Amino acid sequence: MEGLFGILISGILTENFVLSKTFGICPFLGVSKKLSSSLGMGAAVIFVMLFATLLTHPIYTYLLVPNDAQYLKTIAFILIIALFVQLVEMFLKRFVPPLYKALGIYLPLITTNCAVLGVTVLNVDNEYSFAESICNALAGGIGFTLALLMFAGVRSRIDNDSVPESLRGVPITLIAASIVSLCFIGFSGI
Repeated sequence: MEGLFGILISGILTENFVLSKTFGICPFLGVSKKLSSSLGMGAAVIFVMLFATLLTHPIYTYLLVPNDAQYLKTIAFILIIALFVQLVEMFLKRFVPPLYKALGIYLPLITTNCAVLGVTVLNVDNEYSFAESICNALAGGIGFTLALLMFAGVRSRIDNDSVPESLRGVPITLIAASIVSLCFIGFSGI
């Protein structure tokens, strides 16, 4: 159990996909303008990470490895992730239209979100058991959501403060993102 707790804490804090590994920067910068869209994107990513891991681990372990087809893992994993993103997109479009509109183009981009693909590949590369893989996926999703929510708060403060004209928009956003990232890198000594 100590191993699962360690995976959970490191996935959220010390090995945060967005702020330590720089996976998933596109939705991190694009969706973090509002707290509500950040929370919705975070929930969608957690869902996709968990269910993609639920399928990719057994497919890799019981289908690809026995048939000596490990080289197909990236293609197989992307197809599984795309399936779950489509399910999330259809659900949100039907039952939560405001969130669907708020996420916009970033929702289908979960398919190519390197944080989602990264968790499935890292589970295999780290030779995690099924339980450890699920724990890592959950931690990765929670860490991704935490980073989005924190950065949404930072961005709301930036929008309300006076920023020099030359730094408005993308420059101040990137500067703020790098400072938030430095804070999480500080957890790496834990």
